[in-house]
Amino acid sequence: MLTINSFVLYVEDIHISQVFYSKLFERKVTLLSPTFAAIPLTEGLTLTLKQRDNLSPHSGIRGGGTELSLSVPNRHTLERIYKRWKDLGVEFVQPPATSVYGLNFMAIDPDKHRIRVFINE
Repeated sequence: MLTINSFVLYVEDIHISQVFYSKLFERKVTLLSPTFAAIPLTEGLTLTLKQRDNLSPHSGIRGGGTELSLSVPNRHTLERIYKRWKDLGVEFVQPPATSVYGLNFMAIDPDKHRIRVFINE
């Protein structure tokens, strides 16, 4: 059986993305090389950032093609995270609203990858 232990976001500027995700998730970023960084999310799952212009093999894929979905236990937590991210200057494409996901909001990172936070009910 396969176990997913990480996923990679291709980014334009590794340093900008490191700072963004470190503040967003309040986690320490480990620089694995000048163009590759890792951020532990949960036990056994890591978000990795790879500078797009240093991919091997080369890829024409640009940012913005990924959506991270993060669940929270309740409305209070969702609203607290939204306010904190807003105070950090994070850009939002959707404020808190109810949809098929339930109550959720969506932010975007510097490369336009989407970050959805929703209540897991």
